[in-house]
Amino acid sequence: MVINKPPFVSSLDDRNDQTTILSLARAYHADAQLCHRLDKETSGVLVIAKNPEAYRHMSLQFENRTVKKVYHAVVDGIHDYKEVRYSQPIYKMSNGVVKIDKRGKDAVTYFQTLKAYKEHTLVECKPVTGRMHQIRVHLSYQHSPITGDLQYGGRPLLLSNIKKNYNLKKGTEELPLIKRLALHAHTITIKLLNDEEMTFEAERPKDFKVLIKQLEKNS
Repeated sequence: MVINKPPFVSSLDDRNDQTTILSLARAYHADAQLCHRLDKETSGVLVIAKNPEAYRHMSLQFENRTVKKVYHAVVDGIHDYKEVRYSQPIYKMSNGVVKIDKRGKDAVTYFQTLKAYKEHTLVECKPVTGRMHQIRVHLSYQHSPITGDLQYGGRPLLLSNIKKNYNLKKGTEELPLIKRLALHAHTITIKLLNDEEMTFEAERPKDFKVLIKQLEKNS
């Protein structure tokens, strides 16, 4: 099964919410297993195996790094990435925070600028490895944190930041254009059980579309 995961739903176990992608998948197939995971706030394409054979088949592809993944991220600042290869080891600390550290595991990501706006950039990210928070950390350490990613230095994007002469109604609080980090798993290319290679694309969710629309409109 290939799904377009909505934001704000955990892939696996969540202490605060019993509804996860895995629990939903197992309502359809009792043996369902996630072949990889996306962070709770991240939207996009996610592959789920229906049976042990399919799971083994996918696990080998991830292990051998033959799976091709493409993410889209809106980042703070203007950046001109031209197939930039970023290779820095990622280390997970005991508190769950991830950082660049020589004690960590090797991690490689390619970055390409898709479009620059007034104060933000839409970036295509291609992770070769699949470390925890890899794209988020690699972008943050290049001084281009993902918009809304407060954990790694990203700032919330308010309409008043980009729109000229923006007037907020008196007595109301302005909310960010996107209430999460602006990261979306756009496509994944895998081999099916018959060895046929296929690419699956996940449409951007509404909040990501609104963000892009406002950036286009006010740049």
